[in-house]
Amino acid sequence: MNNDVTLHKEDLSDELRLMLSILAMDNKTEITFDLQELIHHADWDRFIELARHHRVFPSLNHKMQKLKTIGIPTFVSQMFHRDYYRNTLQMLALSGEMEQIAKLFSDNGIRSLFLKGPVIAADLYGDVSLRTSCDLDLLIPLKDLERTESLLLSCGYEKDEYIVSVLNDWKWRHHHTSFIHPEKGIKVEVHWRLNPAPAKEPRFDDLWERRRQSSLITRPIYYLGREDLFMFLVSHGARHGWSRLRWLLDIKQLSDQKLDWPKLIVLLRKHQFTHIGGQALLLLAKLFAVPLREEMKPILNDRRAEWSAEDAMFYVHRMINLHSPPISEEVDRYHRKYLFGLLTFRQKVMFIASFLYPYPEDAKTLPLPKPLHFLYFPLRPFIWGWRKLRKTFKDNETYN
Repeated sequence: MNNDVTLHKEDLSDELRLMLSILAMDNKTEITFDLQELIHHADWDRFIELARHHRVFPSLNHKMQKLKTIGIPTFVSQMFHRDYYRNTLQMLALSGEMEQIAKLFSDNGIRSLFLKGPVIAADLYGDVSLRTSCDLDLLIPLKDLERTESLLLSCGYEKDEYIVSVLNDWKWRHHHTSFIHPEKGIKVEVHWRLNPAPAKEPRFDDLWERRRQSSLITRPIYYLGREDLFMFLVSHGARHGWSRLRWLLDIKQLSDQKLDWPKLIVLLRKHQFTHIGGQALLLLAKLFAVPLREEMKPILNDRRAEWSAEDAMFYVHRMINLHSPPISEEVDRYHRKYLFGLLTFRQKVMFIASFLYPYPEDAKTLPLPKPLHFLYFPLRPFIWGWRKLRKTFKDNETYN
């Protein structure tokens, strides 16, 4: 993938450089001359906008309170403090709901691993209030999905019916489904995969064997082992182009823990995420001044890591929200190419081959009784061609 975006931090706006510089400070209260200059020239409205977009205002608030400096306007500190307070209440509410869901599933014999949310905030930052989360994400075995759905519905949750499927393609084209509690305002994403296909997945039983128990509350709540968490977080962040730097900040916090790097490297190689791990580490080095240590070298030796890190700077230079459509045509086109560029050769072959598998649009174009859905396989090229031809006719009519 070719683009003219480089990893030069100097190309970033003053406000983004200021934000990154503050976040990169580890237990420091003295500031450099360069940082003081950035503070002096900052557009503080833009700074607040960036901090909210990247979801890093809790960490910024925590670090800014320790800075021995003048020049940060009072309204900025007050704004972050209010955001921090609201986030704390949100995280406490999520913690309470997480405890209830964990008990519900455990009582009904369903194994669950919490992927993000309060447990990750407590593990990586030591305080649930220092990370933002808007929902709860958990992983369960696919065989327990139907029972999980019934349990959540019985507790007042409503399923977000956004998945349309034919011939059970949802099992691999998607990786989670969502439930929303209308009264509590809490969203729960139930995963049966860590990532959508064609990503290579570890078995749930293997993840469960390597699980950790959170010390956040007394009731047993389980989440991913450190190396599995690193692999999940880098794959998730990369899939979204690191468009929110909170995901990269998570990797910074995790890399400061006692990771078993030889074990992690084997895990990344096995599941074809070595270059994704390298991408994250290179971005950390350039944006957060995280030193690249000797044990990280096997991950960094893959040239694809450098290329994909350069590609990700497209998102860092812009405030892109991939979760809020409509997305501009430029961003949508770039993101499609970027995602394809992340795939290994084997994954690219599988991705291209997946176009031969029927899509829900095929069933919409030519409705058939369910017992005859197998006919969509030989009919797919003709249905696809008809759909394209019909769209061309419609576009011509609009133009004329």
